[in-house]
Amino acid sequence: MRLTGLEVDGFRAFGKRAQFDLDGDAVVLVGPNGCGKSNLLEALRWVMGENRPTAMRGDGMEDVIFAGSQSRKGLGYAEVSLVFDNSDQFLSIGFDEVTVTRKVYRSGEAEYLLNGVPCRLRDVTDLFSGTGLGREAYSVCLLYTSPSPRDRTRSRMPSSA
Repeated sequence: MRLTGLEVDGFRAFGKRAQFDLDGDAVVLVGPNGCGKSNLLEALRWVMGENRPTAMRGDGMEDVIFAGSQSRKGLGYAEVSLVFDNSDQFLSIGFDEVTVTRKVYRSGEAEYLLNGVPCRLRDVTDLFSGTGLGREAYSVCLLYTSPSPRDRTRSRMPSSA
């Protein structure tokens, strides 16, 4: 089993649908401060069942819904989907591809879907039970930190300067 895709729509800073194809052996999130790296990691936790608003840096679950910007109005829902290649049948669900989706509306209603079929949070947690995956079981590895522009300039200066 491997994570092959992430779709985010209306979650945090993602005011329009964004799809990330994760086909490589390693996935690296790179970007300047404020570009949404943390939002993507929170999206992973959220779709896998995180229900504590404080873990999502908010006061309520409606805080994960895109609130709007100067050029785009806010949305009425947030939706995140994880797509897994399950051709090895690691997840005992009987499908070669498994999509887990969570959606929440401003009204407070929420839903989970497994391959497009409505389900309960319990079904999602049971699916990942014993796999090492879940809302609190993800790993983030920092492999390389780019030096600041100032540090890069200093490293190019001759040592006699």
